Amino acid sequence: MSFSVGRRGLGHIRYVIVLLILASDFNAVLAQELSRLRGPLNDVGSSPPTDVPRIASSLALYFDPLQGESSLDLVRRALLFNGELAAARIDIDRARARVRQAGLRPNPTVDFEQATGSLTGSSGERETGIGVSLPLEVSGQRKRRIVLAQAQLEATEAEVGEAERHLTGEVLAAYAEALAAIRELEITEGLNDIDLQTTRFVQARVNGGESAPIELSLLQVEVERLKSRRAQVEGRLQATLIKLKNLVGIPFDAPIRLREELSTSQAVWNQPASLDAAVEIALRTRPDIKFARLNVEVARAGLSLAQSQTGPEVVASTKYIQNRSLFDDTPVGPISDRDKLITFGVSVGIPIFNRNQGTKAEAALAINQAERRRDFLETAVRSEVASAYARLDAVQRSLTTFDQGVISRSNDNIRAIRAAYQIGEFKITDLLAEQRRLLDSQREFTEALAERYRALADLRIAIGSPLNTNER
Repeated sequence: MSFSVGRRGLGHIRYVIVLLILASDFNAVLAQELSRLRGPLNDVGSSPPTDVPRIASSLALYFDPLQGESSLDLVRRALLFNGELAAARIDIDRARARVRQAGLRPNPTVDFEQATGSLTGSSGERETGIGVSLPLEVSGQRKRRIVLAQAQLEATEAEVGEAERHLTGEVLAAYAEALAAIRELEITEGLNDIDLQTTRFVQARVNGGESAPIELSLLQVEVERLKSRRAQVEGRLQATLIKLKNLVGIPFDAPIRLREELSTSQAVWNQPASLDAAVEIALRTRPDIKFARLNVEVARAGLSLAQSQTGPEVVASTKYIQNRSLFDDTPVGPISDRDKLITFGVSVGIPIFNRNQGTKAEAALAINQAERRRDFLETAVRSEVASAYARLDAVQRSLTTFDQGVISRSNDNIRAIRAAYQIGEFKITDLLAEQRRLLDSQREFTEALAERYRALADLRIAIGSPLNTNER
């Protein structure tokens, strides 16, 4: 039995096929279409199809889900090997040295005196004296000096902790940027590979006279455009990895591969139960808050020391004196007289003019200044935590919309259009336009994923929660 199908009937059949494609599993349909058309690729036309070599993927150079570095791995390495942080930690050793110096007592002074009368006509007169003087610290000066040095040490430790917090934030931000570049590179390579496969099919259709050569030219332009985009993304990724290696103390020419993925990573930390809980943790644990509060204590200790230094300066001294006198004109002849004496004394400086008025006034102002900075910082920390919380909430809503309403539908659309193009129901320009829309959507989705990563990381940094060595 034989029957014929007219032009209009053939058009109806094609539309039915398109509807079936839209209602079925697009991956399976596309695979079947490509399998059906694979045979004619080598048979249609007199000239062979263009041999477009597949570009080798470079993802393995930058990503390894098993042996790669996690963000926590790199943060821990940065805290150990970052050069700037290592230099900052020397400030702690310097502060400890100042504590030790503050506890030392003042040194005694040894005086030696030699007197002779040979130059003044009294050649028989001679005196030798050796004395020791020791400054006495009164009004608790030594104790208050130690308290000041200890407060400065704690403030320095908090300042270094703040530097560690900032470094952690820089590492996580660079890690997020690198993950975003890796994801975009993967998407670009995938689309490029699909376009290369489509190019072979279009070449076969052009050779068979079923498509105009302009379709092949437009597709080849898209392939080259994606290759250019891929080179840009890979260059940005390499630059980000160099920055990351510099932060963590890895030589810039050493290889590094990352482990996490933006789509599944939670920025190595879960958010607190509520905003109030996050603010409470931040005010309790952030090193810059500790530093601001300790600066108030340092200023108060400085005022206490300045007040103790307004008392009199007391120096105790003792001296051993030995003198010799020779008398020539005596009835019994020359007589020699020797005396040995020990003297004790105390010298007291009377604070009449200088009572540390300026130093005390400056110390009082330093307390006021430190308190204002502490209050401002506490307010700023509350705002910073609330801002990070709001960002995270907004990006979570954005990701839900993107994942369900944009990316999924865009993928379905491009699979349907590509399959429909294979049977001649769409132009190549329709396919390329939809592919570009998908690429733009994927970039926006990647940025949203990166923003979620950054928001989680920024929330952690804003709270100041220390890293847990058992985290993975």
